[in-house]
Amino acid sequence: MMMKEILIAPCGMNCALCASYLAMKNDLKSQGVMRSYCAGCRPRGKNCAFMKKNCDLLGNGLVQYCYECKEFPCRRLEHLDKRYRTHYRMSMIENLTYIKKNGMEKFLKKEEKKWRCPECGGTICCHNGICFSCGLDKLKNKKKRYRWEDE
Repeated sequence: MMMKEILIAPCGMNCALCASYLAMKNDLKSQGVMRSYCAGCRPRGKNCAFMKKNCDLLGNGLVQYCYECKEFPCRRLEHLDKRYRTHYRMSMIENLTYIKKNGMEKFLKKEEKKWRCPECGGTICCHNGICFSCGLDKLKNKKKRYRWEDE
C-alpha cells in the first residue's frame, strides 16, 4: 500500500480510503459487488467533489487545499468534517492541519500506517472499516455498506 499526493482532495479527504476508489482499485464489480467507481477527485479533474460547487476559490483553482483559504475551516467544511468524524473515523480538518504543519510526505506516511490492513497490508476503507482486498466476503454480506461494524 502506498498513499499518493494526487489522491488527497483539496478538502482534506484521502480519496485512497474512499469506498468508490477502493471498489475501482480492486475491481469489485468483476467480483460480484456492485459499487460505484471513482478515480479520486483530482484524477477525475473534479478538484473536490464535496466543496467545489460551493467555493469560488476551489471552483476557479485559486487554492490547492482548503487550508490556504483565510476562512479555513469554513462552515461547509466544518459540516462535512463533523459527518466524517462521526461516521467514518477521519477528519478532513485534522488532515489539512497536519499537512500544513508537517508537509504532505509525513501525512502520507502517517495515513499508510493508520489505514493499513493488519491481515494483508491492503487499505482499510474509511467508510466502513473493511479492507477491500481481503474482506470481500464481509463486504458482500454487510447490510449498511457505509457504516462501521460497531455503529
